[in-house]
Amino acid sequence: MKITLIMRCMYLRNIGVRIMGMRRIFGFALLTLVAAAQDRPAITAQPNTVYVGADGKYEAAPDTALEQFNISAQEDTPQAAYGRASRASEQIRQILRSNGIDPKTAEIGFFSLQPVYDYRTPKRKLVGYRADSSVSLKLKDFAKMGPILQQLAAMDVTENQSVNYTLDNIDAAKLKAVEDAFQRARAEGASLAQAANRNLAELSYASVDTAEQVRVVQPMAMRAMMGANVAQQAPTAEFTPQKVIVTAHVNAMFMLK
Repeated sequence: MKITLIMRCMYLRNIGVRIMGMRRIFGFALLTLVAAAQDRPAITAQPNTVYVGADGKYEAAPDTALEQFNISAQEDTPQAAYGRASRASEQIRQILRSNGIDPKTAEIGFFSLQPVYDYRTPKRKLVGYRADSSVSLKLKDFAKMGPILQQLAAMDVTENQSVNYTLDNIDAAKLKAVEDAFQRARAEGASLAQAANRNLAELSYASVDTAEQVRVVQPMAMRAMMGANVAQQAPTAEFTPQKVIVTAHVNAMFMLK
């Protein structure tokens, strides 16, 4: 009897473990389904309605080149590091002026000072201080990009240069992409209503999601741009910027009549 009772207790315990495991799996699956559902708009089905989704896009040649880079100066003391970074900022202003660009068009972040340590020994050793900042510059004249990149690359305190081609008024491009997506959604809804011998009526619900494809100049192309002969041709003559593509997805619910 004692042996039978012990075996029954062990059996019930195993059943309890299995039930708890199933609860955990079911709870995880339920959370996964909830998380997936949150990625989509919650729509309450209504009678005499049609729900459609469509993608739209807007393409245009870029009109703005966005150049971004960092200033990083390291010295033995905080004052020396900050002074070197300040002199680099003035040198950058001179580079912009020499290319016919107002330095005010460039945006520079706040300078940050931080100690630099050598961790190769068990006890870290202070080896200096570094002053860092970021600079962002928008250019409409792509032909000026090559000389500016070359002059900035010659400085020993600039790093992480990148160039993106984009649209200055990206919001207007998004609106055009949304308009294209909505027209497609309405056309699909009208086609579905016609197949059911109904007519499409007013809009009852809509949701919009937009995205922009950023075009980044790769390092090999940047080196070629810096070495290009600007007097003969603009850098973009060899590296034609691809079109900026703005996409939109519209979910729409229309009434039927």
